[in-house]
Amino acid sequence: MIRRMLRRCATRPGTILAPEEQAAVDAFRAALAALRSPEPWVPGRALDIAVRIGPFVERAQTRPGDDHGPDIIAVALERPGGPYTPYGARHRKPGWLRCETAKIVGVWDPAYAPLTHAAAGLDLPDDVGMKPAHYALYIEARNRDNSRDGYTLLRLGPYTQTRHAQQDYDRLTTVLHGRETTLVPGYRVSARYGPLDVSDHQLFVRPYQADVLALLADAVDG
Repeated sequence: MIRRMLRRCATRPGTILAPEEQAAVDAFRAALAALRSPEPWVPGRALDIAVRIGPFVERAQTRPGDDHGPDIIAVALERPGGPYTPYGARHRKPGWLRCETAKIVGVWDPAYAPLTHAAAGLDLPDDVGMKPAHYALYIEARNRDNSRDGYTLLRLGPYTQTRHAQQDYDRLTTVLHGRETTLVPGYRVSARYGPLDVSDHQLFVRPYQADVLALLADAVDG
């Protein structure tokens, strides 16, 4: 719609737009200006980024882990207005994805919103051009005073299917229920679900064809 209005203005000089049309055209022009001079993103900055998906630009949150040097990072795509604004009819959330850093435009700027699928009334496509990130489960023992002091008992991964990670997470949390503060004296034990930290792959135990409850018991005994 915005492109049609821009063409109309270009072919019919002096065209007067309705206020809402003019606001849409101004927003689109601001988006194009932001694309010409994006704020650079560098690894380690905890800021949302703008990534290219086909002819569109989308907002994404960076995630730690599942990276292979400077070329791949893990991201979760977000709606342009934040995590609680609608994307489309399906409200599809593709989960964590492995994003090539070459697809990063820069730090997310609200001016990019007119360039998103949502602005075009579209949901995200089934194929966004990014492979799913690898998942992991972290079983952690933390001090019972709610501080972050503690250690990781067990790292399980990689999971290539979220449902497999979810199944093991459910089994572990069921076993831990009521035993969180007694399993390891002085600590509260819990399971956490997150991306795989590839750089520490040697610390992970492969979960497939293994009994995760037996692995937990061995970790506690050890």
